[in-house]
Amino acid sequence: MGTKAPEDVAIDGPGNRVVLGTDEKLPLDSGAALGPYTIAYQTYGALNADKSNAILITHALTGDQYVADPVHPVTGKEGWWTMLVGPGKPIDTNRFFVICSNVLGGCLGTTGPKDIDPETGKPYGLAFPVITIGDMVRAQKRLIEHLGIEQLFLVTGGSMGAMQVLEWAARYPEAVFAAAPIAGAARHSAQNIAFHEVGRQAIMADPDWHGGDYFNHGVIPSRGLSVARMAAHITYLSEAALHRKFGRRLQDRDQLAYGFDADFQVESYLRHQGSTFVDRFDANAYLYITRAMDYFDLAAEHDGDLSKAFAGTKTRFCIVSFSSDWLFPTSENREIVHALNAAAANVSFVEIDSDKGHDAFLLDEPEFFEVLSGFIKGCTQHRGIE
Repeated sequence: MGTKAPEDVAIDGPGNRVVLGTDEKLPLDSGAALGPYTIAYQTYGALNADKSNAILITHALTGDQYVADPVHPVTGKEGWWTMLVGPGKPIDTNRFFVICSNVLGGCLGTTGPKDIDPETGKPYGLAFPVITIGDMVRAQKRLIEHLGIEQLFLVTGGSMGAMQVLEWAARYPEAVFAAAPIAGAARHSAQNIAFHEVGRQAIMADPDWHGGDYFNHGVIPSRGLSVARMAAHITYLSEAALHRKFGRRLQDRDQLAYGFDADFQVESYLRHQGSTFVDRFDANAYLYITRAMDYFDLAAEHDGDLSKAFAGTKTRFCIVSFSSDWLFPTSENREIVHALNAAAANVSFVEIDSDKGHDAFLLDEPEFFEVLSGFIKGCTQHRGIE
């Protein structure tokens, strides 16, 4: 699997799974509590003697813990950030101990709505408590404590991962030496909430959804989940990227069919994205995780003043945005920078010139790699990591 646990921490079973909350349930922002719960995670590299070289990578909405595996156990593809994470790469697993966990509410090993409710013996479905970005981070903090790590050298991630990075830095500043939120925001915009609602309604309108109880009916709402993925995927790309990749080119034909099959390559591409997504993601998990993103508003917890979220912080920040990202635009990243400046935080900021849209943080962007490498190098020198 390409993982190596620190020598003084036992692997918690196949695929790195640990059951937490057996003695103390996890308190949730909704007022509910969850426990016991399982966290599935992957590790890469080795923890050094003083446990100062740990990097936590937080994943996006449809991501998972397999950030740098050579072969993903479900898709058969490489991990989603193998260009960035690995031996000799910007996040160098020869030097750092890298951790990535599936988020709370997820569907690849961490407890979520598809798992069994111990009180009923059946899948939770909509009985699973609504979770937030704060809840995800609270669960991650317990994992880090379980691994015996007091301070993370770096927390980084893109999109929803960036939300988690910001939550970590605001909630547990003493546990985060450096933070690099990529293509993120301190709150979800009305436009993004609207796109998520379209996806959720598509899932809930599928007759196979059964009010979230589809597993007990032996079906899955594949059509609704596929449409949700198609709608979301459009937001991850830019107009330039779509035009360059597809234009108005036809799919496997020389002329229009005058019907409703996939005449255009872009239609075929979106249908493929939808159908393959169904094979690896749970529909209810999609509802819960998108809702967690919608609820995220870091300033709301601080009287609407984002700078108060970072008051007195000693964490070093690197904020990165991409010029063609209209899902989490540069303007929203600048708001974070302004708040950090107001809090007298150590912060650097760069907008990467790219026409690849929001997904640029997952793609081959040499300038982005160079920026992150430079930030990590500066932090290692300041932290004294060899």
